[in-house]
Amino acid sequence: MKKLTYAMENYLEAIYELSGGSCGARVSDISEKLGVTKASVNNAMVTLANKGFVINEKYKEVFLTPAGLEQAKLTSEKHNIIREFFTKVLKIDEEIADEDACSIEHVISNDSIRAMKDYLQINNNS
Repeated sequence: MKKLTYAMENYLEAIYELSGGSCGARVSDISEKLGVTKASVNNAMVTLANKGFVINEKYKEVFLTPAGLEQAKLTSEKHNIIREFFTKVLKIDEEIADEDACSIEHVISNDSIRAMKDYLQINNNS
């Protein structure tokens, strides 16, 4: 799979969250969610479309391709596991945990994510 920058992964995750994974997302909504300009979103969508992660037609909603959906789901799942681990296990404030998860999700290994997920499942069942 083509390597993406952290920012591009964040765009995919935002589209995924805004669209529920199946509908499209509006540029203005992506802009608002990420706190960036519409021009920045448009530039990112061109890049993501060229890499095959989104379908982007001017003045229309942005849709994830199957590859984009796969990448967005992976990033979102990492984010959610890290946030849950931080809030439930480490008792970190939700807002801080969410911000930290957003940074860490791009660099953490799959082994570490799996270990966090396993830990949470074991302790949620006890």
